[in-house]
Amino acid sequence: MPSVNEATLIEINGLTKKFGRFTAVDNVSFRVAKGEVLGFLGPNGAGKSTTMRMLAGFMIPTAGTARICGHDVQTDGVAARRLLGFLPEGAPTYPEMSVTGFLAFCAKIRGFSGRDLENRIQTAIDRTQLQGVRLQPVETLSKGFKRRVGLAQALLHDPPVLVLDEPTDGLDPNQKFEVRKLIREMAPDKAIVISTHILEEVDAVCTRAIIIAGGRVVADATPAELERRHPSGKLDDVFRQLTLPGQKSKDAA
Repeated sequence: MPSVNEATLIEINGLTKKFGRFTAVDNVSFRVAKGEVLGFLGPNGAGKSTTMRMLAGFMIPTAGTARICGHDVQTDGVAARRLLGFLPEGAPTYPEMSVTGFLAFCAKIRGFSGRDLENRIQTAIDRTQLQGVRLQPVETLSKGFKRRVGLAQALLHDPPVLVLDEPTDGLDPNQKFEVRKLIREMAPDKAIVISTHILEEVDAVCTRAIIIAGGRVVADATPAELERRHPSGKLDDVFRQLTLPGQKSKDAA
């Protein structure tokens, strides 16, 4: 884990979220430095999306803190969100808007206008390959295209921190290739967190992986280091070993 310095763009300490008696996220801590692409892995219900929402400031934690470029997302939320590009689960949009109209709306909210606004919209559309659907209402798009519209809005202001929840969900193989290529191209200048349960995503783009199960971090290592934890050398076997009750003892037998 990197030390706290100017290169540490994301810092989470003791983040906890409880819903009544149920603990969805339990004392999660990690840091992400500039140039890192962190795969945040876990089975459905492990606490991935809840952690991402708290990091993005869209959900108040029960305990703990999350900081983006030194700004606490709760006490200094406006400054933190200016430095964050967030693709939430489901990529909510205004379905009746055209793709260009929605991106213009998002850009204006972020304070852009005139030629700068136009350039940022065009760059986001080019990067996410939305040229062919830019005038269509969002509600007419396929799931994959809607996901790319959500990604485009996260990139509009070229933030130093990106938090992407299932960024390739609904994309076909060619679209996945292009999105992963884009993530690799952006990685040197940003801290990127990708929440996913698609293990191939980790091998494709991530420099580091955290596995969460039952709301707790059970592993934090590079993909290669994780793969060495199982005799098969396969990440999916390591994932099963760490996240399925009783699986570790079965593998050891």
